[in-house]
Amino acid sequence: MSLEGKVAIVTGAAQGIGQAIAECLASAGADIAIVDLEKSRCQATLEGVENMGRRGIILEANVAKWDEVKDMTDKLLNEWGHIDILVNNAGITRDGLLIRMKEEDWNAVLQVNITGTFNCTKAVLSSMSKQRYGRIINMASVVGVTGNIGQANYAASKAAVIGLTKTVAREYASRQITINAVAPGFIETSMTQRLSPEVKSALLKQIPLGRLGQPTDVAQAVQFLASEAASYLTGQVLHVNGGMHMA
Repeated sequence: MSLEGKVAIVTGAAQGIGQAIAECLASAGADIAIVDLEKSRCQATLEGVENMGRRGIILEANVAKWDEVKDMTDKLLNEWGHIDILVNNAGITRDGLLIRMKEEDWNAVLQVNITGTFNCTKAVLSSMSKQRYGRIINMASVVGVTGNIGQANYAASKAAVIGLTKTVAREYASRQITINAVAPGFIETSMTQRLSPEVKSALLKQIPLGRLGQPTDVAQAVQFLASEAASYLTGQVLHVNGGMHMA
């Protein structure tokens, strides 16, 4: 699953799953554009990429804003000449029961999670089409398939990511661009570390493998989809959830 000579963009790469993806792709040989809202948060990821012997560049962009995304991709093309892999990992949550959900919380989650995925995908399609090669991996979620109490906005955004993935996969297959999604279950990150022991215990009972996933579990799935080993896969959703949902 070598990615030698490839250039990859990873959004939301400052920490957690995004950082693990950036470092995993770098370990396979890719040079990494580390994209996040604030450059200052990305230093650890940059060091991890460079420790793998690969080039890294930090690019600041709010994925929900088209102009910033376009500027980011133009800058990368000017610096490194091509973009081979895009990982749409940037995402936020603003949880709450629907009856009490504020309009701004609904809009913020949709703007980052689905409009951000749309913006970044649109920004790379032209250059990928010209080179007749591309790998786009979108971050969905188990709750985009099953739903989840208190996450109407997040679940809706991730279901939309799956629909976008399948549609763009059909549109660009003739250009040898594959577009797939990874749908993580509950992954051990700073967010899940804040859960109470009681909540964590109840959560684990829903997972047949009996443990939370690790960021590297998701990162290795992304590496597979970015590699030639997955060259005949497009429009698919790869569920990485310990058996919590079996599609």
